[in-house]
Amino acid sequence: MENSDISEQTLLPDSAYELCNRLRAGASRVDLSRTWPFEQIRSCAELGLFRWFIPEAYGGWQWNETQILEGYLALSQSCLTTAFVVTQWHAACRRILASENQKLKESLLPQLASGERFATVGISHLTTSRQHLAKPALAAELLADGRLLLDGYSPWVTSACAADTIVVGATLADGRQVLVALPTDRVGVQVGPGQSLLALTASCTDQVTLQQVEILPEEILAGPIENVMALGAGGGTGGLQTSTLAVGLTLAAVDFIRQQAEQRDELIPVAEKLASDTQALRVMLLDLTEGRQSIAPGELRQRANSLVLRATQAALSAAKGAGFVSGHVTGRMAREALFFLVWSCPQPVVSANLCELAQLQ
Repeated sequence: MENSDISEQTLLPDSAYELCNRLRAGASRVDLSRTWPFEQIRSCAELGLFRWFIPEAYGGWQWNETQILEGYLALSQSCLTTAFVVTQWHAACRRILASENQKLKESLLPQLASGERFATVGISHLTTSRQHLAKPALAAELLADGRLLLDGYSPWVTSACAADTIVVGATLADGRQVLVALPTDRVGVQVGPGQSLLALTASCTDQVTLQQVEILPEEILAGPIENVMALGAGGGTGGLQTSTLAVGLTLAAVDFIRQQAEQRDELIPVAEKLASDTQALRVMLLDLTEGRQSIAPGELRQRANSLVLRATQAALSAAKGAGFVSGHVTGRMAREALFFLVWSCPQPVVSANLCELAQLQ
């Protein structure tokens, strides 16, 4: 059987392998601790992970999209919590990079590349969450001197308790929107400690409340403008990033089944079929990443959701009763797979998942 172990990847430097080995060793501990993974993120900084995504002009290594894809696959195969936290940091960095505020980019990006500063993003209320509300979740008032006053909340912010900066979106009374780089130590900012979740609790995802928080003109990244999320390329809903993490977790589940199959012949066809399905999705991911439209991103997400659920539950079944004991890797993976049913999941994908679960297709 073909091995999906990350050590066989050729696009990643040795530092990435070392990082993933560290992350894998601590993944269960992070899950059980339910606290933000400071040690994991420290390793990310030490071994240059944050430089993958940042241009050389700001102290990064400026990896291309194919390298980043392979990096995310390796990360999510090793520790999904850390990989998820990094995606939110990455989304914030993409929004900063897309900004025309050059001074702010020069101030923030070198520190983000080195790991000296940590950032995250709070924009779900401008995309898939809270858009049905008549009153915006987070309102902005533009003052005569160019300052903004923000009032309200951002409902789903990952790692806010550990972030120095949150890239957050807000809506003005006339419907225009802004993106700002919010310092978390600003007066009026209240950060939740993190909600207790079915999985990934250690990501410390929670609501951030803002009470008449002042934003200086030099802290505005974009806007005021209609549909500010259409600018640049940061943190889009249900894009390839989430599908990539699902495939990475699937790789981890398939590797577990392969290991069991070395002593149990009945698992060999199961491992081979799941490995074949995973490789097919991996090729589709690569095609889309490199501009070849072999499948629509939404269809890929639906297939990735289906496969990660099947693969992780197969791994749990292969582990038998041991997998049902708290702390076992397969139990953790089975819980983590449920994350993909709800996070940044566009309605057509939700509908397709429901139809599959109800066997309507």
